[in-house]
Amino acid sequence: MLRTVQNWHRPLVVFGSLMVLLIPVALVGLLLDDRTVVNSPIWLKPLKFAVSLALYSFTLAYLLTFLKRFQRAGWWAGTVLAAAGAAEMVVIVGQVIRGRRSHFNFETPLDTALFSIMGSTIVVLWITHAVVAILLWRTDFANKALAWSIRLGLVISFLGLGVGFLMTSPKPGQALDGDTLGSHTVGAPDGGAYMALTGWSTEHGDLRVGHFVGMHALQVLPVLIALLGDRATVRLAWVTSASFLGIFLLVTWQALRGQSLVQPDGTTLLALTGIIVATALGLVWARAPKKELVPA
Repeated sequence: MLRTVQNWHRPLVVFGSLMVLLIPVALVGLLLDDRTVVNSPIWLKPLKFAVSLALYSFTLAYLLTFLKRFQRAGWWAGTVLAAAGAAEMVVIVGQVIRGRRSHFNFETPLDTALFSIMGSTIVVLWITHAVVAILLWRTDFANKALAWSIRLGLVISFLGLGVGFLMTSPKPGQALDGDTLGSHTVGAPDGGAYMALTGWSTEHGDLRVGHFVGMHALQVLPVLIALLGDRATVRLAWVTSASFLGIFLLVTWQALRGQSLVQPDGTTLLALTGIIVATALGLVWARAPKKELVPA
């Protein structure tokens, strides 16, 4: 099957293209609109979501072209996923226009209803991602190393998407005033000092780090294996995926302990060192020639 853009999953391509169109709109909003929500420029969230969802939707639109069986199931899963993502972005942009917070907002009945819709779309997106992952796990790929990087990337992305559910419950340091329930930050309310581009907290734990890292394993791992070309092996795909999984688990664990990504303590650095050493040993193993069985 020729995997030209015409063969890609059409609804996901349309959704990804809409997200690309939203990027300059959000950038203009950042330049011209000085409103803030939770101490952050109001157009920063739509910008980050547009970039992330564009990458995600285009990746899945391409990967679905590899399906040899269950193509109809794959088409419906991708279509539902695109619809769920579009519904979430409509709420996010709509709340920006209203000058309101989109996430964890229970200030008014309308805000509560909109956040409930977003919660439902995330559940639908998570489930349909799992369906796509199962279908692609059952698909044969000519390049075995690339196949395993895609399969393992889908699993890690599934876990990364699941981090979003950890944000919906009360966190230590969050004032429960009835208007807000849940937060990105662990150890303090949202709205403290943050990194310029990502918006991640520089003082406390931030679950968005693990959410972002895990979600985009689906792009990083296959691209890395593809760039290695003939040097890529199945062993290397497993080692790089295991290393990426370790980093994802580490930054998520760090956030849950209320610790900022940029202020790691000794325990975090020790765990990071362990991941680096394990990765180095894994690379040695991946590059070692396989022993051939000699007939007796």
